[in-house]
Amino acid sequence: MRRSIDDHPFSEADLPPSEDDLQRLSWAVAISDDYDDTEPRVVLTVEEVGRAGAGLVLHLSPPLARRLRVALRDALREIGEGE
Repeated sequence: MRRSIDDHPFSEADLPPSEDDLQRLSWAVAISDDYDDTEPRVVLTVEEVGRAGAGLVLHLSPPLARRLRVALRDALREIGEGE
């Protein structure tokens, strides 16, 4: 089983103003159990625009996906965007 949950195609508006050369990246989140142990995992894919299929793919177990969720929540709180 593989099912897409959400994705965010890149938009120029996503880049903050900067003199640095920032990468144009898109991301997608899915779930999959297509592994030898058949355990479901969260799949996070990050790809540079124009390089489909050459991105990085994380296969996160539920504990690692929760850890990432907490880290994102904490980062949002640090910049004043908490719940």
